[in-house]
Amino acid sequence: MEGEKRKILIVDDDSFLLDMYALKFSQNNFEVHTAGGGAEAIEKLKGGLAPEVMLMDIIMPEMDGFEMLAKINTEKLCPNCLKIVLSNKSQQSDIDQGNQLGVAGYIVKANSTPVEVINQVVEILGKKNPVPMK
Repeated sequence: MEGEKRKILIVDDDSFLLDMYALKFSQNNFEVHTAGGGAEAIEKLKGGLAPEVMLMDIIMPEMDGFEMLAKINTEKLCPNCLKIVLSNKSQQSDIDQGNQLGVAGYIVKANSTPVEVINQVVEILGKKNPVPMK
């Protein structure tokens, strides 16, 4: 395996999807961290986790993805990480809200296979700081 693993935090309340994406990303040279909701993700960030990219769902109990993003921004947690939404909420208003909160990408779950999600995340990361491909 070439290069350093890229650190990703995946936030989703659906444990099946969380486990599946964790496995897929770990097979694609990522160091994977997971959180089952916004509050858990914020605790991990406060605890010193500094992922290069954060992939998050919007529809979650207790604290939705938009609330989590707003809190992360307000508290300046993870200021250098790319925030990417992975959700089935695909209304333009949701995408606009994500953009206002500074997301680097918005992926609609229903329209993307796990491989496509990984490819999109890698592509977004590549735009931020290009890494030579193997």
